[in-house]
Amino acid sequence: MPVPKGTALDPDRTRATLLASATEILYARGLDGVGVAELCRVVGASKETLYRHFGSKDGLVEAVLEARSDRVVHWLTEAVAAAGPDPRAQLTALFDVLGDWYRQPGFRGCAIVNAATQRHAPPARTLADRHLARYGELLTGIAERAGAREPALLGRQLLILLEGATVVADHHDPHGRAAEDAKQAALALLSAQGA
Repeated sequence: MPVPKGTALDPDRTRATLLASATEILYARGLDGVGVAELCRVVGASKETLYRHFGSKDGLVEAVLEARSDRVVHWLTEAVAAAGPDPRAQLTALFDVLGDWYRQPGFRGCAIVNAATQRHAPPARTLADRHLARYGELLTGIAERAGAREPALLGRQLLILLEGATVVADHHDPHGRAAEDAKQAALALLSAQGA
């Protein structure tokens, strides 16, 4: 990205700016929907700058997906924590914030799962596995706090509901009820597990 002559370069700021710009375009257009030349033009950087910071387009994609996963998992963890100690309230809060996300303009589903679907190979596949495992840990924690008989199983079932709701919200939700319907199913599963 061009800087005025005599201005000191800040590699961390440059990297963060590249990540933020690339995150938007890759989410909107998909991993293969934009080439390196166009990506560089859109983010305002030369190929040399992109390669210096990320090694390749794949390196940039990996960094974008890792940062996105960190941000989303943190966001959901914060929503669960803010709901207080009651596991039912935590589960309700989680699906409520997901519903808010689904209604945002430009919502295109889960960027990490979308990437793994497009590439179905490392690093996208590996990052999706890690991302879903992190969701599973969060959901299993809720199940454990609720006293579920089989918290790991319930955590996996809740993960399936979460990801299913995200896909349905993106592709087949004319009435905007995916998060609410998934929340009701999640609460029923919680009750069925004795929690």
